[in-house]
Amino acid sequence: MDFGLSEQDVAVQAAARAFATEHLAPAARRADEDGSFDATRVPLLGEAGLLGGPIDPAYGGRGWTHIQWVLALMELGAVDSSWRGFATVQTCLCGMLLERFGTDAQKSTLLPQLTAGSSVFAYALTEPEAGTDVASLRTTATADGDGWTLDGTKHWITNGGVADHVLVFANADPDAGKNGITCFLVPGDAAGLARAPVEGRELGHRASDHATLTFDGVRVGPGDVGGGVGGGFEVAMGGLGEGRLGVAAGAVGIQQAALDQCLDWTRTRRQFGRRIGDFQLVQSDLSEMYASLESTRLLTLKAAWQRDQGESNHRAVSVAKWAACEAAVTAADRAVLLHGARGYTSAYPVERLLRDAKGLQIYEGTAHIQRIIIARDLLGKESR
Repeated sequence: MDFGLSEQDVAVQAAARAFATEHLAPAARRADEDGSFDATRVPLLGEAGLLGGPIDPAYGGRGWTHIQWVLALMELGAVDSSWRGFATVQTCLCGMLLERFGTDAQKSTLLPQLTAGSSVFAYALTEPEAGTDVASLRTTATADGDGWTLDGTKHWITNGGVADHVLVFANADPDAGKNGITCFLVPGDAAGLARAPVEGRELGHRASDHATLTFDGVRVGPGDVGGGVGGGFEVAMGGLGEGRLGVAAGAVGIQQAALDQCLDWTRTRRQFGRRIGDFQLVQSDLSEMYASLESTRLLTLKAAWQRDQGESNHRAVSVAKWAACEAAVTAADRAVLLHGARGYTSAYPVERLLRDAKGLQIYEGTAHIQRIIIARDLLGKESR
């Protein structure tokens, strides 16, 4: 059992940290306050390998291990959770699915665009009445000649308003339930596709693009199917599995940022004649934040290592996702409190960490669903 990182692991981690510090950190506060997504940064992520890290170099990726990929996402998450979310959607939910389920033509055409950041991708699964319950989605794919016509609504689609390509999940045979779900590749400018910002203002991840997509007679051809007709449920679950690991990594990054901010603050803030870090209750919070960070980082790296070994590890991924996201909310909440009134304003980043952390409890399966996945896997099927 070796808990050390290889030289290449450390190099990937350091490069991701340097990129996030130089290109993302300076604009993070302003982008959050403006609610603006800066598409000009996407090719920069591509150049740094942060969109195709784990994808085969034949398609423009870097061939990183899962461990190296989550290390990079931890660094992005520590600086700007919105961009960590972008990278997870682009790479985990779309790129890794195309590499696994796409046809040779789809992979050779689309993956180089995805990894370079020359095209933006979105994963359109969630609907107003179908979130966690994927099998109940209502978007339909009606046979139309040698292709299909898509009708329905998707919402809370990250990158949806700016995507050049959208992976859309629709049911080609509603009578078959989840066995009718099919994944279609739809151009962002397809006739009949309308895009609009989500209603209201997001609590966190405000520098992301979140959209509602309406499909009204959108035509797709036989070459636009990913994973085969009726194979969409497996494709969707595969995407969520990769995405959950990315969310766990992002949650670890938020914890690291919260702890770093608190250490800086408690070393310099003085009350009652001494630095507040010397008070035992403050030290208790710091020690608990550190212990949670270390434990959830190990859970996330373990799940990534298992993926690198080719193991089926949906339970380990759910454990990492659930534990890391819960710990991120707790860490960010403590960080706001330790900063006092200053933590309650956007002048310090800890309030943004708290708002972003709440979203991680929802994305790619809520905290409740992760608990169910874990418990069901522990119990196994009942013997009869």
